[in-house]
Amino acid sequence: MKRFSFLLSILFCTVLLTIPCETEAKNNGKADRAYWVKTLDQIARPVIWNLSEETLRSNMPLETQDKPHEMAYLEAFGRTMCGIGAWLELGPDETKEGKLRAEYIDRTLRALSHAVDPTSPDHQIFDERINRQPLVDAAFLCQGLIRARTQILNRMDARTRENLIRELKTVSKIQAWGNNWLLFASMVEATLLDMTGECNDSILIYGVKRFIEEGWYVGDGLYSDGPQYHQDYYNSFVIHPMLTDVLILMQKHGKDVGDMLDKQLQRQQRYAVQQERLISPEGTFPCVGRSICYRFGAFHSLAHTSYYHRLPESLSAGQVRSALTSVIRRQLSTKGNFDKDGWLTVGFSGHQLKMSETYINTGSTYLCMSVFLPLGLPSTDAFWTEPFTPWTNLKAWQGISVGADHAL
Repeated sequence: MKRFSFLLSILFCTVLLTIPCETEAKNNGKADRAYWVKTLDQIARPVIWNLSEETLRSNMPLETQDKPHEMAYLEAFGRTMCGIGAWLELGPDETKEGKLRAEYIDRTLRALSHAVDPTSPDHQIFDERINRQPLVDAAFLCQGLIRARTQILNRMDARTRENLIRELKTVSKIQAWGNNWLLFASMVEATLLDMTGECNDSILIYGVKRFIEEGWYVGDGLYSDGPQYHQDYYNSFVIHPMLTDVLILMQKHGKDVGDMLDKQLQRQQRYAVQQERLISPEGTFPCVGRSICYRFGAFHSLAHTSYYHRLPESLSAGQVRSALTSVIRRQLSTKGNFDKDGWLTVGFSGHQLKMSETYINTGSTYLCMSVFLPLGLPSTDAFWTEPFTPWTNLKAWQGISVGADHAL
């Protein structure tokens, strides 16, 4: 019996040692991209298709530990748009992916028109009749729209554009809480500036300065979420991507950003190093902090840095792609991530409702879509053409030196 146990342990160790080799053989850039597109489609389709057909309210489930409310629908749409906008911007082409993208562009334009149309049964709530939540998801919607400027913002019809501007002006009246919400307000104002040439400058700049210059930067690429630091993923969910996006729009429109953008890009690069090092050899990452049910949306900032070609020299594009692919595959390998109709369930890896906060519902979970930003890079980009590259922890736990990690 002891001999059998010994042989079994040897076999188990041998299997573990072969995993990286098998992973390397299977996960080239072309295969990874096909998997990412398939997964994006699997998650986004129920939201975009139903809203494009004005059936989102009638068909989307409302799973939550709290009383379901009407904001869940804008949450689902805004967060999905945040994730697919960059991919849509590539536009149609004659490839299988390009034809799928053409279908998504058409559906998204229709979905957006219904979301802001007061006569539509799927008109979304942009005021605070229920709570302040519309500010959050209007901001995520804005992020998606600025990433799809050519294919969505510039192609919407005049009525949709008018309705969208009206709704953004409505949501801009909602007062933000004194934490990452300040950046939601800044993001809405930045989008209004980009669409109309006008915005509320004080709201636009207040949150940005609060984080970058007025005490909420705590060092080594990390911001506190309000006066106190929280050990969670909000630096990635919201803070780094929105700070960068807002500052870029401000600079584009001649607003004085001083050295804030330079500081922010340097800090976000350091945070990219930290995020990549959070990914284990098995493709897991620490389950810590609130809103953990946003799943791999925890890597919004790393995906954002990759999409804008701002990875530090220590991280290759192929390395980050390989790491993120391992996370997506690992997290979705658990049963229960989708219900019988294809909607996301509430959970971290599977269906785990009790792991959520009371503000989390079905719509909230679609922030996981933000990991797909690099799909906005063409298939010829280094992110997709570089070969499988072991990430930091995969190498380190194999006894390979990865060098020292230095604070910013």
